[in-house]
Amino acid sequence: MDDVLAKTTHVIIDRINDKVNKNFTYEELLNGGKEYKEEFYAHYLANNSFLWEPGFFEHIPVNEDAVEVVKKLSEQYEIFIVSAATEFPNSLKEKLTWMEMHLPFITWKHIVFCGHKYMIQADYLIDDHEKNLHTFTGTPLLYTAPHNLHITDFQRVNNWKDVEKLLLD
Repeated sequence: MDDVLAKTTHVIIDRINDKVNKNFTYEELLNGGKEYKEEFYAHYLANNSFLWEPGFFEHIPVNEDAVEVVKKLSEQYEIFIVSAATEFPNSLKEKLTWMEMHLPFITWKHIVFCGHKYMIQADYLIDDHEKNLHTFTGTPLLYTAPHNLHITDFQRVNNWKDVEKLLLD
């Protein structure tokens, strides 16, 4: 969910900027230099306790085109939303609420919360973390995020229009 369906890193950047009085941007994390990224991640590691606070995950904006493309995909594929949500116990209920708000056509029967995704058996896995893609036995798709730009081992999708083109065209 995070950084694939939801703009989690955008919200994290806002929180870090508030905590350390900086002006980091998502675009600069994607396109900026190594020093910029290292500075941001140092601040993130020192100030990320908000991830465990109640309410953080419930109101994260949805990624552009995600709802429309997932809806189209659900007409041709059986869709499961998988999240390693158990790392952040408060996120379990919040992510269910988020799903009900943004993707109500995906029912609770098709939402999987887990610690590791290695047990997921499917045709495709769209994820922003290589650790989840390395053990996947279907076709792994790496969804672009600032923390995975260095990865070249997987087919990359930059946005939901890329997903639509790949899986529906």
